Amino acid sequence: MSQAAYTAEKAVGHGDSNIIQQDVANYEKQGDESNTMKALVWRGKQKVELSDVQKPKIIEDRDVIIRVTGTTICGSDLHLLHGVVVQMSDGDILGHEFCGVVESVGPGIGDKIKVGSRYVASFQIACGDCFFCKQKLSSQCEKTNSNTAAKAMYGGRTAGMFGYSHFTGGFAGGQAENVRVPLGEVNLLPNPDDVPDEMALWLSDVLCTSYNCVQDTAVYKGDSVAIFGAGPIGQMAGVFALQNEASKVIFVDTEPRLSFIKERWPVKHSDKLYLVDYKKLSFGVTNKETVVSKLKELTDNRGPDVALECAAGEYAKGWMHWLEMTVGAETDTSEILNELIQSVRNYGRCGVTGVYVGYTNHFAIGSLMQRGIRLIGNGQAPVHKYWHELLAQIQKGELDPLQMVSHRVRLEDIDKAYYKFNDREPGMQKIFVETKFSFPRAEGSPELTRY
Repeated sequence: MSQAAYTAEKAVGHGDSNIIQQDVANYEKQGDESNTMKALVWRGKQKVELSDVQKPKIIEDRDVIIRVTGTTICGSDLHLLHGVVVQMSDGDILGHEFCGVVESVGPGIGDKIKVGSRYVASFQIACGDCFFCKQKLSSQCEKTNSNTAAKAMYGGRTAGMFGYSHFTGGFAGGQAENVRVPLGEVNLLPNPDDVPDEMALWLSDVLCTSYNCVQDTAVYKGDSVAIFGAGPIGQMAGVFALQNEASKVIFVDTEPRLSFIKERWPVKHSDKLYLVDYKKLSFGVTNKETVVSKLKELTDNRGPDVALECAAGEYAKGWMHWLEMTVGAETDTSEILNELIQSVRNYGRCGVTGVYVGYTNHFAIGSLMQRGIRLIGNGQAPVHKYWHELLAQIQKGELDPLQMVSHRVRLEDIDKAYYKFNDREPGMQKIFVETKFSFPRAEGSPELTRY
């Protein structure tokens, strides 16, 4: 179905808003025929494969070719593995978070990007001068994604994104030895010498996404904050909530993730941490304790001031949503959203950062309206708005991204790591993936795990 959707898009044709070439999701037609590299490619629902493919080459004036020195697997990548995001095609190169060393630049780059220097790439591809880019809202760039289906479905498009389907422009990703970065002078952040790849890589997405979730939803001093989903995004959202002086941070998830959070949580804030295992609670409208009633109990029976959705809409709890999603009656379950809305206090705020693709049923619109709940779609995080600020925090020692990093693996094992990550292997949180171009392991980062 995902590939059929892309076939339909090709038949209809793209819009005319883009300033860069669309649908270069691999380098089969526009790569370097004389050289190959290793890259992770999509082969269909529940199937990814490490393959030898053509290396990228300069095809537009403002292209930059990167030798990848660090990449990762994101929870968002699992939506591609599960076939939830439409318009994937066999052979598309995956991965939207990466950093590396510049190998070559196009003639339009001039001296703006230095060959041989280290950079982090934004997961979204921004033009730098449209209405949204001028406000640093780079994820909503108007000129790098002309997908017709996206505009029809959403009423507007996001920016183009690396390794994340033709629905977002169709750009080859960074889970590879080399990658082409369009509009390179806009979408690459210089990586300073005092910040190793194991610290800087996360500016590509996860840190900016977590930070945007907290800032966009608005966490104020003294707020109690419930975070649904204790993966890397949720974990770092909790850290940023502490920066904003939240009084309580409550994680809703299950084991082993809750234990991972507890083990890595800042000791000086241990009194602010609360853990709720949803698998030990009843579900739905019952007389027994539920996630909603537990969150009320932990917050003076009013509910949290803020709830942050850092999971996703594809994980149905009850049979009804499972059935409706299976038959295509909805693309996303509303169960977690309803728990957010019903658990927060009257006039509380709910931020949605977990990926939701299309439509949902049985949404608690009554509770939202009657109780004055603010439901905020945080959107794909505008990386360009935050990455300088967050880099400065890392350099000053105010932010430690390594607290979420659990594993280091080789690119040669990334396909195996995908399935282990999908199965939520105990202790696996965020993975640093090294390539043949990577620098020696930075002190304090995980040792290499081989599969």
